[in-house]
Amino acid sequence: MVEIYRKSLFNIPKDIVYLDGNSLGPLLKGVSEESNRVINNEWGKKLIKGWNESKWMDQPVRVGNKIAKLLNGEKGSIVLGETLAVKLYQALSAAIDLRKDRSIILTDTGNFPSDLYIAQGLINSHCRNLKLKIVDPEDIVSAIDNRVAVVMLTQVDYKNGRMHDLHNITDLCHKYGAIMLWDLAHSAGAVPVDLKKSGCDFAVGCTYKYLNGGPGSPGFIYVRPDLIQKCSTRIRGWLGHKSPFDFSSEFEEADTIDVMRIGTPPVIQMSILEKSLDIWEDVSMEKLREKCIELSELFISQVEERCPELKLASPRDPSFRGSQVSFSFEEGYAVIQALINDGIIGDFRAPNIMRFGITPLYVSEDDILTAVNSLEKIIKEGLWNSERFRKRKLVT
Repeated sequence: MVEIYRKSLFNIPKDIVYLDGNSLGPLLKGVSEESNRVINNEWGKKLIKGWNESKWMDQPVRVGNKIAKLLNGEKGSIVLGETLAVKLYQALSAAIDLRKDRSIILTDTGNFPSDLYIAQGLINSHCRNLKLKIVDPEDIVSAIDNRVAVVMLTQVDYKNGRMHDLHNITDLCHKYGAIMLWDLAHSAGAVPVDLKKSGCDFAVGCTYKYLNGGPGSPGFIYVRPDLIQKCSTRIRGWLGHKSPFDFSSEFEEADTIDVMRIGTPPVIQMSILEKSLDIWEDVSMEKLREKCIELSELFISQVEERCPELKLASPRDPSFRGSQVSFSFEEGYAVIQALINDGIIGDFRAPNIMRFGITPLYVSEDDILTAVNSLEKIIKEGLWNSERFRKRKLVT
């Protein structure tokens, strides 16, 4: 049986318990060497010839196919480039134009703020009378009707880890003739996703969290294959043109997923991501999910027993929870800073949420118990109550 736990493949310092892969994945061994190879051998020696000889121009779709395999998407259905925010704008604008007779973009309060800002900005720049309807996550199902143009949801809530039922909501969305757009930022590499089986229309995600592509790693966009030649995007770039090197002044959309490309791909960063994705070749997402739930349940039970001052903010039922566990505490920021000082890295989200990413590729039962030992000491002894821990940093 293939072992899920493989911390030896990561460059994580020995004295660190890393529970923040939900924010930024750690560095995999071999990635630094790969980036140096691309910089020195491909860029350094081949110069501009690298576009052809090293197949740089093929990267966005080639790497997209590796992500499609992980998410059970069709080959040629995912392309990489720019950021998640840009890809969301592309997907949402394309989705809206597929339902020109409808006016509502439906979302929930669990969406990451950027998603909401992008939707608001798109509405403000659109000539149609569009409306953004934001409801509580538990009210999404009842809010879907035949007035909705697009349902735009983040599958796993960035704060509390609450997880939507991707398949059932997609089915309901389609029942009412709406377009389904999923943000998989906290899903890709964390929970099993079956894009093909779900039938969702669009999906977007990032690659620097559970996919370990590093800070600045590009976003991705999925378009269901039968929609690729039907949809159009409001952000157009020369690489989305059917024949980009004709340099035509009139835009003619590519008839492949390349239509969602915009500008020059970030070759070095994407090379890091491509190398990092190798770790997933023999990983069963179902087995990873089982281990994640096992570790998460251990963490929750230990924290609740030994630190009753903290309140579980994540769903108690693991079937409704992604790969992170969140607890609330009034001085959560200071507690997280004290934990980091003790070598236990989690993170904080305002106003009082402490997040802990449970990533079985590099988190073990011993790591969980070590983290709880530290947390108990910090809470019981009030070690968090120090100016150096309470003072907010630029990135909280």
